[in-house]
Amino acid sequence: MQKIAQKTVQKMKPSSEKTAEFLAENDSPAGAQALPPATIRVIKKYPNRRLYDTETSAYITLAEVQRLVMASTPFVVRDAKSGDDLTRSILLQIILDEEAGGAPMFTEAVLANIIRFYGHSMQSFMGDYLEKSLQGFMDLQLKMAEQSKGLSPEMWAQLMNAKSPMMQGMMGAYVEQSKSAFSQMQEQMQKQSAQMLTAFGLKR
Repeated sequence: MQKIAQKTVQKMKPSSEKTAEFLAENDSPAGAQALPPATIRVIKKYPNRRLYDTETSAYITLAEVQRLVMASTPFVVRDAKSGDDLTRSILLQIILDEEAGGAPMFTEAVLANIIRFYGHSMQSFMGDYLEKSLQGFMDLQLKMAEQSKGLSPEMWAQLMNAKSPMMQGMMGAYVEQSKSAFSQMQEQMQKQSAQMLTAFGLKR
């Protein structure tokens, strides 16, 4: 019986060694390199404010980062030393440069109103509302692009006229969608307020 057991162990040994070799290969850096590349492009920001694109192994400008945004290319900007996420600050820098140009998107009144919501109890709701409203506008833009395929430049210019029936209809739908989003947020706030009052025993 002992001889049979020894022979069985000897037969199993090569298989175990192959398994160990397989695990070692997959745990090694070479095995890791065989995995698909990350889908998010990593850009490193150095202390000298230079931006380094790890995908192209080259330094890039803020204008080139803006082109990545325009192309809907997923990316993240990280501090080369600490690894902190700096994506928001880079995006804000792009907006600042565009707003300082000849065709700003935000009026002083809009910027002032946004600033007033910082530190306000409604700050988080304001952020959610702006995000949903902007998404609604993006959906409207896609709808317009689908409906205007094959139009000539002259017809497209007429379509983009704010007084055109199609534009007025779409803007009306967008306004209604924005109102609906605001109403949903208002209902959510009322429910949360009621829950808080009930928790503190203040609701009648």
